[in-house]
Amino acid sequence: MPVADFDPKFMKVGVLTAALQELTPREKRDPDPDLAVEEWAAFAHEVGADYMQLSAALHPTEADVPAEALLDPVANTLDLREPFTKDRALRVQKALDANQIGLSDLGYFDDMLHEDPTIRKKKHDFMLRVFDAAGLLGVDAVCGFVGRNQGHSMEQNLTDFEESFVPLLKEAKNRGLVYRVEQCPMPGWTTGDNWHNNIAYAPGTWMALHRICEKNGVGDQFRIHYDPSHAILMGQDTRSIFQYLRDEGYAFLIAGFHVKGQVIDARGVSAWGYGGQTVERGDIVDGKPSPNAADHLNAWKKQVVLCEHELPGTARHDPLAYLQNRTVDWLDHQLAARELLELDVANTHLVVEHEYPPARVQDKDRLKPILQGSVAFTRKIDEAAACMYALQREVLASQEIPVQGRGREAFRS
Repeated sequence: MPVADFDPKFMKVGVLTAALQELTPREKRDPDPDLAVEEWAAFAHEVGADYMQLSAALHPTEADVPAEALLDPVANTLDLREPFTKDRALRVQKALDANQIGLSDLGYFDDMLHEDPTIRKKKHDFMLRVFDAAGLLGVDAVCGFVGRNQGHSMEQNLTDFEESFVPLLKEAKNRGLVYRVEQCPMPGWTTGDNWHNNIAYAPGTWMALHRICEKNGVGDQFRIHYDPSHAILMGQDTRSIFQYLRDEGYAFLIAGFHVKGQVIDARGVSAWGYGGQTVERGDIVDGKPSPNAADHLNAWKKQVVLCEHELPGTARHDPLAYLQNRTVDWLDHQLAARELLELDVANTHLVVEHEYPPARVQDKDRLKPILQGSVAFTRKIDEAAACMYALQREVLASQEIPVQGRGREAFRS
């Protein structure tokens, strides 16, 4: 065998614009809807990113969920209340070019299987506007959720997915787009007891949904935007998930990454288990959902009582937590992606998603060094993993030199 050169492949590092909603105050961006994108392009450059995931959402005046009931700020950096025209796209592209920032994809994270037909149609119509904006911006993917019909069982939701979501994927196909699904289970979306409110929450359902997509000619449009924080939330670990996908012949499904961690609170797990708080949360009053929308925020205690999101680089290195699957082992995450998935690594996006509550300040000057540190950490971790992979799997392998040690192993208990 010829001796392999040392040629590490690095991923593309970006940031989700939802990290700072108030970069452009609403009184300025509402009358000038593309100003927020211009200012975010400049900010993305300042924090050291090469790309940004441009976040779209229904404007607070148009959304079905009041802002005070949301865990996160309304993420409509890309304002689509009015048609996104070629002139608007040109203005955005000029800002991107001036700041040497690319777009990884557009993001619209909402419940696309909402049980109310009127609300569902409104969300689908908005998603089509996101698709059209992606086309005008030359972006090849949109990232979002699938959601769940609360009036149906999980099994019935598979039928609902085929009847209602597959047509969206056909629209994506017509526009040359891929739809990348983030796997957050979204437990706080409902004041009821359902915990899995985005049916595409784990490899088992990813595969079931992809089979439906293949049957309908849109298999290539359905991919996963993997977020390890949600795996930790559900007691999973990245390496085992990737190994399982590889074993089942679905290593191709993951096509992008959110770089966001989760730090599990062992006391919270002791109190409630991984299902989170089930009673006395404060979202139910007199046996019914509270008439005060702000109380509905308490539905998220299904999640937040047992964990807290991590901005990469902000959590202490904890080998025991890694072994217990209670925080993300970032180096092994990046190694496992290269070792087990079918990726075009140099064209794969790592998108930093900032949801660490104490550091989620809405002040540019305070947030800037925080994001600079996290983006730099993400880049260096990926570079370290790339170098290890190239040295071990390519250079040493080409010379039949064994790799030392064992490393993390999938499915090990």
